[in-house]
Amino acid sequence: MAWRGWAQRGWGCGQAWAPPVSGRGCEELTAALAPPRLLGRRFNFFIQQKCAFRKAPRKIEPRRSDTGTSGTAYKRSVLIPPVEETAFYPSPYPIRTLVKPLFFTVGFTGCAFGSAAIWQYESLKSRVQSYFDGIKADWLDSIRPQKEGDFRKEINKLWNNLSDGQRTVTGIIAANVFVFCLWRVPSLQRTMIRYFTSNPASKVLCSPMLLSTFSHFSLLHMAANMYVLWSFSSSIVNILGQEQFMAVYLSAGVISNFVSYVCKVATGRYGPSLGASGAIMTVLAAVCTKIPEGRLAIIFLPMFTFTAGNALKAIIAMDTVGMILGWKFFDHAAHLGGALFGIWYVTYGHELIWKNREPLVKIWHEMRTNGPKKGGGSK
Repeated sequence: MAWRGWAQRGWGCGQAWAPPVSGRGCEELTAALAPPRLLGRRFNFFIQQKCAFRKAPRKIEPRRSDTGTSGTAYKRSVLIPPVEETAFYPSPYPIRTLVKPLFFTVGFTGCAFGSAAIWQYESLKSRVQSYFDGIKADWLDSIRPQKEGDFRKEINKLWNNLSDGQRTVTGIIAANVFVFCLWRVPSLQRTMIRYFTSNPASKVLCSPMLLSTFSHFSLLHMAANMYVLWSFSSSIVNILGQEQFMAVYLSAGVISNFVSYVCKVATGRYGPSLGASGAIMTVLAAVCTKIPEGRLAIIFLPMFTFTAGNALKAIIAMDTVGMILGWKFFDHAAHLGGALFGIWYVTYGHELIWKNREPLVKIWHEMRTNGPKKGGGSK
């Protein structure tokens, strides 16, 4: 009882801890508010303690995705969707965030080049059959009565007039247009932000590294990227071939996003990124490295021309400065990563990766030649 009395005097609502409110002590407030049957001396200590010590209000801190290490607010670019209501969850150990994206980048790149090697093998194998099928089709067209105004024939004629590179990137452009239309559906906004924007502070890390390469929120952004891709498509496919180009393009999208992840984690400037700029920078850098004396021009200023080598140097310098200074209109780290990957691949990567695909092709050839043996029971 002595300890109880001390608790009531020292830990209760005495004047030393909580002065009377509106002329009434805390004991009087307790007696007035609580039912009489519950106000025995056994409950006074806990009720008075609750009255004396009040929980401090929780301080609302800004999301880490909206602020950098300097505490300045994250300014959203007009090229990315509004994500103010989207919650990001940056890891307390940022370096660990890069482990899964690193393995995904290495694994996806290997699968892309392996699939491209098999694709080329199948294309070469079917080319002879396609040649004879083409001869047969031409002979049938010569004896078959021609239809005037055949819409399908006109479409085939337009398709055949395109170069190999233009036919290759047509599917990429169609995929980008389809994803752009999905951004216009309000019910898909959360799904699009989750899977079609890359951000190391998001819960989903790996699949957006590929899907965001086909994602554009701004029509101007998509139109500019697709125009550059269409312009360089014939040159890059002539240099690499259709199959190798697809492997390089898809791998470049993932690699450039991984470089963006590394930069965001290192600087603490978390934020979503999307667009094909990283992969297109790989295409542009590869062409400019292989043809440095080629003449380029700006779309709105065709009268000013410059060499491809000088253009590549200027782009790399601008993206390097933008990455260091933290410019947020473009993802300069992704641009720079894509450009460096394009330079490395046409200089060393083609010899290290594509020229060493023969073991995989031989394994695939043996699998196709032998195949599963039917009725292979032992005698």
